[in-house]
Amino acid sequence: MSTQSSTYDVIIAGAGPVGLFLACELRLAGVSVLLLEQAADPRSPLKILPFGMRGLSTPTLEAFHRRGLLDQIVALQQAKDEAGTMPASAHWLQQQRRPAGHFAGIPFFAEDVDSTRWPYRLPSPAGFNLAVDMQSLEGSLTARAIARGTIIKRGEGVVAIEAECDGVTVQTQDNVYRTSWLVGCDGGRSRVRKLAGFDFAGTDPEFTGYSVAAELEDADKLSVGRTYTPTGMYTFARPGTIAMVDFDGGVFHRMHPVTREHVQSVLRRISGTDVTLTNLKFAATWTDRARQATSYRRGPVLLAGDAAHVHSPLGGQGLNLGLADAMNLGWKLAATIRGSARAGLIDSYHGERHPQAARVLDWSRAQVALMRPTPSTRALESIVRDLVATRDGATYFAEQAWGVSLRYDLGDDHPLVGRSVPDFELVGGARIGELLRHGRGLMLDFTSSAPHRSLTKPWRSRIDYICAEVKDHLGLSAILIRPDGFVACASDKPADGERFLEAMHRWFGAVD
Repeated sequence: MSTQSSTYDVIIAGAGPVGLFLACELRLAGVSVLLLEQAADPRSPLKILPFGMRGLSTPTLEAFHRRGLLDQIVALQQAKDEAGTMPASAHWLQQQRRPAGHFAGIPFFAEDVDSTRWPYRLPSPAGFNLAVDMQSLEGSLTARAIARGTIIKRGEGVVAIEAECDGVTVQTQDNVYRTSWLVGCDGGRSRVRKLAGFDFAGTDPEFTGYSVAAELEDADKLSVGRTYTPTGMYTFARPGTIAMVDFDGGVFHRMHPVTREHVQSVLRRISGTDVTLTNLKFAATWTDRARQATSYRRGPVLLAGDAAHVHSPLGGQGLNLGLADAMNLGWKLAATIRGSARAGLIDSYHGERHPQAARVLDWSRAQVALMRPTPSTRALESIVRDLVATRDGATYFAEQAWGVSLRYDLGDDHPLVGRSVPDFELVGGARIGELLRHGRGLMLDFTSSAPHRSLTKPWRSRIDYICAEVKDHLGLSAILIRPDGFVACASDKPADGERFLEAMHRWFGAVD
């Protein structure tokens, strides 16, 4: 081991999308960041198509829009579309109607969703969802993190930590570092979580899932798309992309080598055919284990992403959940480091994000319950399928799967407080999403007399004040927006200074 000892405001373990996005948020606020990644090479078959495809939900797209990342990500995916490299292997793209999401494989369609039931949503470049590949997403976030001055060290994972009241000593294979805060973004088997002694509570798996790329001798024996059988479920896309779940209690995951013979045996049993695999190009396993850290903070150590919560990949919620963690944590941790945060601001990270992850874990468990290979489950699945096909059902499932229902309990009964701010369009063309790119709070005053201007003066280093006309102010007179784009206070009447002052003290700390 070398004798190197460097000090940083924050050390992040894990250079996946969550760690990278958190680093971007911290650097936006001028915080020094070291990003440690155990893997020396960021490339992986699980990050490229077809297995690397992920769906970005509304909160994620809004976060990227508010930080100026969305255009680049959309352009990369459009280029892949035009090049024909986006996944035709995704079984839902081969249907006559292209689903906008699914629940346990039961699709819902955008034309069936009644978005008028979301009165505080305005048209936005962010949209509702977007398919991306992990390699492109990580590439975009890596470039942004480096451009902002993040130091990234690959092939250097955390092996030991010593947490004290004034910071953390972090030891890797080669070096020792000192930091005020350590954030574990190092995945479901998080080393940081284990070393720091976080409790990780939840439920054990019911199945082993398989993601497979293979060459088949007799592919016609398999049905294209998702197929439920008396012994499990599989999806198949030509020429040889297979996903399947085997309700074995998760006993095979990471316990045995995934050989061609084993995959063929499982596929034959689940499909009820004698299909033959002539070559196994790639195979990975996963489970529906659903666990969550009981607390996201232990002293100067924090958790985010899969390090804080794991569940099955059904419905594609995990990546979005972790990126929302990063957006929520970044500005709060930066304010705490700068000394401008009120006491307890950093703990609101757990208070706001833990309930959201708990909901997603239950959402995942419910999907598993609809996939069990039993007659009663198939009967229940038929009923849920009928419900999803209704306008009310499609709207409900879209609201949940797209993240439109996300609202933090901020102790204010105004229906917009705690929700993502609508992307108001100012007369002249600017949008709220563009005005949040500096990572500061924002007071938006829709009244010509600008009665709230003086309220923000003590916080001008942290809050931008704008008095402007917008195309649709949704009946509001003024709105206070946190750096992450969530509404801290809103008023429907011309002057409501006391409520706004209370909100500014709460979210933006001591005055200058």
